[in-house]
Amino acid sequence: MLSLTLPLICGAQKLHERANVSPDLASLADAHAANTNAMIDVVVQFATPPRPDELALIDAMASGHGPRQADLSAIHGLLYSLPAQAIEILAGNPNVVYISPDRPLRALLDNADPAVGAQIALSYGWDGTGVGVAIIDSGIRIQEADFRMRNGNNENDSRILYTRSFVPDVEGTSDRYGHGTHVAGIVAGSAANSTGPNYFKAFRGIAPNANLINLRVLDNNGAGTDSAVIAAINTAIRLKDTYNIRVINLSLGRPVFESYALDPLCQAVERAWKAGIVVVVAAGNDGRDNSQNTNGYATINAPGNDPFVITVGAMKTMGTPTRVDDLIASYSSKGPTMIDHVVKPDIVAPGNQTISVEASRSLLAANATNQVLYSYYKNTTDPGTSPHYLKLSGTSMAAPMVSGAAALMLQRDATLSPDTIKARLMKTATKSFPAYSTAVDPVTGATYTSQYDIFTIGAGYLDVLGALNSSDVVPADSNALSPSAVFDPDTNTVSLVDSSTPSGTAAVWGSAAVWGSAAVWGSAAVWGSNVFVNGAAAVWGSDTSLWGTAAVWGSGTLAGNCAVWGSAAVWGSATRDNGEALNVLIQGEN
Repeated sequence: MLSLTLPLICGAQKLHERANVSPDLASLADAHAANTNAMIDVVVQFATPPRPDELALIDAMASGHGPRQADLSAIHGLLYSLPAQAIEILAGNPNVVYISPDRPLRALLDNADPAVGAQIALSYGWDGTGVGVAIIDSGIRIQEADFRMRNGNNENDSRILYTRSFVPDVEGTSDRYGHGTHVAGIVAGSAANSTGPNYFKAFRGIAPNANLINLRVLDNNGAGTDSAVIAAINTAIRLKDTYNIRVINLSLGRPVFESYALDPLCQAVERAWKAGIVVVVAAGNDGRDNSQNTNGYATINAPGNDPFVITVGAMKTMGTPTRVDDLIASYSSKGPTMIDHVVKPDIVAPGNQTISVEASRSLLAANATNQVLYSYYKNTTDPGTSPHYLKLSGTSMAAPMVSGAAALMLQRDATLSPDTIKARLMKTATKSFPAYSTAVDPVTGATYTSQYDIFTIGAGYLDVLGALNSSDVVPADSNALSPSAVFDPDTNTVSLVDSSTPSGTAAVWGSAAVWGSAAVWGSAAVWGSNVFVNGAAAVWGSDTSLWGTAAVWGSGTLAGNCAVWGSAAVWGSATRDNGEALNVLIQGEN
């Protein structure tokens, strides 16, 4: 029987010096160092699967609290509950690549079909048939008719092929929060409850006959953890061939704490991507956050900061079926990403005041501001609200637009790689935007100004039909990684670094790359005439600089102790996800 004595940690200095311990975990361990009974849930990434003697030692330190039930094999990881004093011992194991807390994350809430061309695609027969899309979210209400097969009349005709909960101590996979059902409807809702002679509007998903895999990771309040999401991703990889899972939708996220190369959530999505699954992630809803004087720049959430995945920002359709008047949602998070400075989002799609399938009796359905009147889409004298559809806003709603588009592309050509799908979506994205736009918060009355640079709109606005008609292919020895932005303080200029090819010699999105001579960034590019790079109130300027010593890249960064994620900040007690402020994200903008 193993026995060991755990040393007290005098401050977190030793842990802060270790490259394989996340800074937030070091601070957490420091806060609990004196309490020998305090246990911290940690995600441990190993270089190789741990040996029996390694596991025995960790089990002894866990004192019967681990390993926890979570399949993290996608990242060679395990979930443990450990006392603070044990973390330094564990960090000394050369087989331990990285240790981080089992961080909390949330769903990213804050007339799309015609705007992105999905209705035209449907007229050509592209409806996602046979393609599996994994919805890693708060669950799906499987009873809804919009998730049945065409002409299906009962629950046995459901297109939800597999369902499982990863929420601790919860086996049910039905959606008590209301977010996952709404997301699933945007991907693959059939409009069964809004089709017929009495209806003049149909709320159809982008890929209305795709199959769904329901992997529940968020609880009744829309909250979850890294370990639950990683376990769900691992399950999607394992069941890829069984259900032809070719797309994962992640309309959730959390702050960035370290490089994507170490972040366990990012490592999991990369594993799925390399397994042949397109991973689509919501960018986040922090574009209005100016707490660091960055005008909302550098607020992309994890795992949307990973260069492999397709990260999606949100557009407003302005209540019209045409895209010409559409504008960016001011809450949509902007790049570049924290720490690695990856250019994100990759693309934008409709996400504001989006109507999709409602999970009845869910938390979000109980909010009157989210309800849809029968008269909005049905010829009726009934003054009541529909039990079938709900209106929500956020990058959570934009991401499934792109997931549905990917499903259509895979139905048309099942041989497409995730990199080719990403490249086609970005190259064909519409690049016609105004120089700037303003939005007024319907609750506070505050005015926000948005620029249309690559850190706000990425490669442009989703064009489903354009992506379906593209013939570009990413070579097998290359990737469609999002580039990184590099700032030269001597010349006050920004350049993009491409790491998509083994040699690194191909130009970023240039004529030698998969996007051809018409570069991804088009007229609203880094160096375009409408840029925000060198303007008077520019991102790089001395007054609101991202690069200054007290800015995103400096000592007072967003991840700092007095930063965005502090106790009175975005995720703190006065957060935008609590109380009245949540309604801003749910209602969207005017």
